[in-house]
Amino acid sequence: MRLHQLKVDYDAEQDRLLMLVATNESVELRLSLTRRFVKLLWPLLVKLAEEASPRIRTQANPEARKALLGMEHEHAVSKADFSKPYDAAGSERPLGELPLLLARIQTGHDRNGQPVVALHPADGQGITLTFDSVLLHSLCRLLQSAVKKSDWDMELKLPGTEPQEGAAAERVRTLN
Repeated sequence: MRLHQLKVDYDAEQDRLLMLVATNESVELRLSLTRRFVKLLWPLLVKLAEEASPRIRTQANPEARKALLGMEHEHAVSKADFSKPYDAAGSERPLGELPLLLARIQTGHDRNGQPVVALHPADGQGITLTFDSVLLHSLCRLLQSAVKKSDWDMELKLPGTEPQEGAAAERVRTLN
């Protein structure tokens, strides 16, 4: 199955993130992510993003690695299309109508070197997603946005995407 669309939203009633995964074959998978699960998932996604780029992977300087990751993130996200509304009308849901409560994560790379993330409940079947750079960084952006809507007192930061302290102070200062 090929991924068609992803949607991540905060569900205040459940106090969880709801991730909807739609495929080109009219299949929709509904996944529920707890705060604890997101705290475990985020560093793994950041690591996969760093490892996915040979430019970042081979950089010895940690500051340069952060800056390159920030540039890669902005470049990849600029290629994504966030304007289309999520559409899963008439989709089959092989894992059920209710969202699958995720409990286990496995990461790695496929034989082509693409990042792979396996998301599973405590028991039973889950899903395995293979990411390209655009999709991986888009998922990061969707998670960041959904977590901002929650009151989980956490911020998902991607190294190299935060404004520099000096630049932030300069923007706040007003000149007359």
